[in-house]
Amino acid sequence: MRQLTYCVAASLDGFTAGPDGQSDLFPFEGDLAAVLLAEYPETIPAQHRGPLGVEGAANRRFDTVLLGRGTYRACLAAGVTSPYPHLRQYVFSHTPTRLDPAVETVSGDPQAFVRDLKRQDGAGIWLRGGADLAGQLLGEIDELVIKRYPVVLGSGLPLFRAAFLPAAFTLTDSRVFNTGATLTTYATHQR
Repeated sequence: MRQLTYCVAASLDGFTAGPDGQSDLFPFEGDLAAVLLAEYPETIPAQHRGPLGVEGAANRRFDTVLLGRGTYRACLAAGVTSPYPHLRQYVFSHTPTRLDPAVETVSGDPQAFVRDLKRQDGAGIWLRGGADLAGQLLGEIDELVIKRYPVVLGSGLPLFRAAFLPAAFTLTDSRVFNTGATLTTYATHQR
């Protein structure tokens, strides 16, 4: 069965972006960038793949990406309608619209959709964000990969936006980089 991995950048205080969606707060540099390019090349958006040397790189872990409407809206604001054309792309929105033939809009229950995806053949499923979608899918997340940057934002978009319902994860890997960032991986407890 396929796994759902929430792989995301965050500040020390648990925010994935600033209050207005600012995401340039987490520099893509140094030894952390080298590891991400080597181990997670499919998480690099289309417009950066050529400049970063992963244009034709094979997908190593994922063949599918899930985006919330707000996360996709940030892509559109940057002029990108298909941010990950090398993956199957699904945008979750209550307003079904198809803005790019390579991006499918899902308006139904995210949990049921992900359960169905997990039963299908394929590689891993990457949850790109945002907080609302991550909160709705918390019970379906098999793995968390948190790129934590040494910055405190004070407020912004949280990793999860969900009702109080503690979910335990087990640390499976943790690496510290020269930039001060960490890459920490957690697996869910057995369901």
